[in-house]
Amino acid sequence: MAIEKVKEYFKQFGMEDRIQEFDVSSATVELAANALKVEPARIAKTLSFKKDEHALLVVTAGDQKVDNRKFKDYFGIKAKMLTPGEVDEMVGHSVGGVCPFAVSEDVEIYLDESMKRFETVFPACGSSSSAIELSCEELYKYSRAKGWIDVCKGYN
Repeated sequence: MAIEKVKEYFKQFGMEDRIQEFDVSSATVELAANALKVEPARIAKTLSFKKDEHALLVVTAGDQKVDNRKFKDYFGIKAKMLTPGEVDEMVGHSVGGVCPFAVSEDVEIYLDESMKRFETVFPACGSSSSAIELSCEELYKYSRAKGWIDVCKGYN
């Protein structure tokens, strides 16, 4: 199960105990916000796109949508989301638990600027009933992101 891979990943940093698991689903922004009792915007949702023959992850604030023009301008390709089967195969996590931790080696990860307005955000941890609270600096460090980008609608 992917959550075990994420726990093992965070174990090297002594942070596996910070992972929260719920008795309810956190598979969507709304469900995660309800499980955590936080505003939906603080959920760090991980979107999976196809770039050539590998996956590209963009982590955004829960209240944001990707702007196709900004995405194309930044990456030079059309924003084409992966199918659920491709997400499993190319990222290593299933839809509902996709996160930027313990992913397949060739996955590129980017963080959207929309999250920087919060002290902490809550990305999933490999299952549809988990999350971890991280500062934006921690998210950047532990996700091994290539950088901060601005590809969302109406933000900035």
